Amino acid sequence: MTLERTRSLLGGKREGVGNVMAACLGIVTPFCSCSAVPAFIGFVAAGVPLGVTMSFLIASPLINEIAIGLLLTMFGWKIALIYVAAGLFVAIVAGWSIGRFHLEKWVEPFVFETRLGGALVSSTAGLSLDDRIQMGIEEVITILRKIWPYLLVGIGLGAVIHGWVPTDFFTTYANASNPLGVVVAVLIGIPLYSNAAGVMPLVQSLYGAGLPMGTLLAFMMAVVALSLPEMILLRRILKPQLIATYVAVVGSAIIAVGYLFNILLAA
Repeated sequence: MTLERTRSLLGGKREGVGNVMAACLGIVTPFCSCSAVPAFIGFVAAGVPLGVTMSFLIASPLINEIAIGLLLTMFGWKIALIYVAAGLFVAIVAGWSIGRFHLEKWVEPFVFETRLGGALVSSTAGLSLDDRIQMGIEEVITILRKIWPYLLVGIGLGAVIHGWVPTDFFTTYANASNPLGVVVAVLIGIPLYSNAAGVMPLVQSLYGAGLPMGTLLAFMMAVVALSLPEMILLRRILKPQLIATYVAVVGSAIIAVGYLFNILLAA
């Protein structure tokens, strides 16, 4: 399942149906959050609606085969299934909600532009193979030139805080007795940077310490979908208003999922 095949499947799909398709396709495409910037540019430039693109970019790093396999072996099929369902819910609802706001004005203008030899191209229908190759090379150079400072800052920040998790603070303030435990877990997860597989050992140890599974699933989703390094990368292509909306919508959906599954699993 390549990026090109995914983009062609999502092209022309209306919102709603497109959000569901995008979230499901995200499961079988192995993107991490650092892949968000070039994937976002390619999707939006190809005409995929903003909300549909968001659904894909949330689901792709959030739900992947490795994370599902680890959850299955560590916690059983019930927890793995719950995580997949929760990830799809967050991706579909958050993407659809962002699409309803019609926030394309808060995407940096260069994302919508297709150029060949420095000139804007209104349609690629009549381009030769050589033109398409040249356009691809120019697009790669343009993207790298625009995002590399943000990429370095994001990766550097992720490297500095990698492996740093205030475990004692977590178990003290995000435990089952704290009604705001899920919110605390999400706030702790946002500054961290990891993929779903990388954060799994921490989730397992915190579960052994007695933290509720819904709280841990919310923490895991926040680390993967709302990491601070990813927000730094996205700033090059999204204006602050859209980033704030993205964090608010996705964060609210993750918190709701955490509380819901704490209730369901405790029953």
